[in-house]
Amino acid sequence: MPSSAGKIDLIDSKAVKSLVEARAVHGATILGQPGGWAVVVRYGAMERAIAGQKSRRARLWRHADTAIGFVRAELGLDRFEIDAADHDANAVERRRPDTAERQRQVRTAAARDAWFRTEVEQALKEADDPATPWTSNEDMQAEWEEERAELLKRIAAQDPGT
Repeated sequence: MPSSAGKIDLIDSKAVKSLVEARAVHGATILGQPGGWAVVVRYGAMERAIAGQKSRRARLWRHADTAIGFVRAELGLDRFEIDAADHDANAVERRRPDTAERQRQVRTAAARDAWFRTEVEQALKEADDPATPWTSNEDMQAEWEEERAELLKRIAAQDPGT
């Protein structure tokens, strides 16, 4: 049995799933690593750690129970070994300070999008309603000119230098 998933060959998830479908996987070890848990599968005379999707390193699960869930659900194994000799949960810092900000921005954008879509839908309903009163462009320009003149008067009254 290996003492570190970094010292053995890797296998990608697709290949493991093909082996599971062919019923070729006959054992697994959940192997403690600095920062998480790796899964090592045994098939034939081979023993390989499952690789991460976008890396050529062993995939690490943060908690043993999620690695156990993977072995049971994805590999279909109810019996397996757990080797916690090299496990150190605090060895790897996994915090991503940018994640909270990115998620906040996504939520804000989604809220703005929902508000905008509601406003557009309401405006379209009003535009289609024959009872909606319409104002001409000339009337609106005259109204804006009056408001602008009023604002300029208020500004002049507050500014003693003019």
